Amino acid sequence: MQIISGKELSAKLKAEMAKDVATYKEKYGRLPKLSVILVGEDPGSVSYVTGKAKACEEVGILNETIRFEEGVSEEKVLLKIAELNADSSVDGILVQLPLPKHIDEDRVISAILREKDVDGFHPLNVAGLWSNTPCVVPCTPKGVIKLLKSQNIEIKGKNVVVIGRSNIVGLPVSKLLLNENATVTITHSKTQNLPQVCSQADILVVAIGRAKFVTPDFIKQGAVVIDVGVNRDATTGKLCGDVDFEACAPKTSYITKVPGGVGPMTICCLIENTIECFLSKF
Repeated sequence: MQIISGKELSAKLKAEMAKDVATYKEKYGRLPKLSVILVGEDPGSVSYVTGKAKACEEVGILNETIRFEEGVSEEKVLLKIAELNADSSVDGILVQLPLPKHIDEDRVISAILREKDVDGFHPLNVAGLWSNTPCVVPCTPKGVIKLLKSQNIEIKGKNVVVIGRSNIVGLPVSKLLLNENATVTITHSKTQNLPQVCSQADILVVAIGRAKFVTPDFIKQGAVVIDVGVNRDATTGKLCGDVDFEACAPKTSYITKVPGGVGPMTICCLIENTIECFLSKF
């Protein structure tokens, strides 16, 4: 059993990006810039946004965090997005989710210019992903593929099971795995005999947001397990994944851990997407 470290891989990729970014001022006359909108003080969101700002600094790209109080009107957020869309020095716009209940997430995401949507959530980027036309690829699914490839894990022809069908992870990661010629099964809360279905997988990707949901009976001997979930363990209060790591790891050939697995890759791919949005202008 080998642990795939997203922390190590993201550090390596960020160092490579930093080398390229160091030449941009001379080449293009400016640096890439990411603008992040944060509404409220949700601890998880604040922590993510802080991580994103730190990663931008490490790679050498510009970033700003625009903070609004929890009760801000939807109109005010949309006005700020319109302002950032019109600002040619801003290459990437990210609105940290989830948003408070009174703000329509779909409306906010659709307001971001497709070519500045570094999360890859805009309807036209989603359409691009599914129709195999140029688009911004969502960060977490992109990170999952990079983790698998970093270990030279064969995806082509493999039986892959994805637990979860969200627009943010489950569906896009399934499409990226299909693009790599895997045979993909998408499972969810209505799937019958879930452990049995999962135990057929050569590669199991788990993204449901339920602490330690996946137990050893879900896992085929020697399978690769990618744990996307980030939860708090009810007993210890510590961060944990959707997979019961201690119980499941011995059955796997490769597995990611939470924290330190997929999370750092999500942020790494966000920086990469920002750079790609920047370069597409030249």
